[in-house]
Amino acid sequence: MPPIRPSTDVLPVTEFRANTSAMIEQMHSTGRPLILTQHGRSAAVLLDPSVYESLIDEIELLRDLSVSEAQIAAGQVVSHDEVARRMREKYSL
Repeated sequence: MPPIRPSTDVLPVTEFRANTSAMIEQMHSTGRPLILTQHGRSAAVLLDPSVYESLIDEIELLRDLSVSEAQIAAGQVVSHDEVARRMREKYSL
């Protein structure tokens, strides 16, 4: 995701409401999120769906890696040879 540009990517909800189509087009073309403010404070973030999906995929991968690292640290592992042996037995390979 490209870095956020506060001068163009942070705007009040009222400005977004007045220029919704243009703002959505900007978000799609730049790939940067829009941060909407209300009463001078951040209120919402608008992301391109593909950027959102990429972020979710990355979070899921990082969670899987974290679980895997914990399992390895706890000794909850099976060697490659053991997995291959079990597969051969199960599927008569």
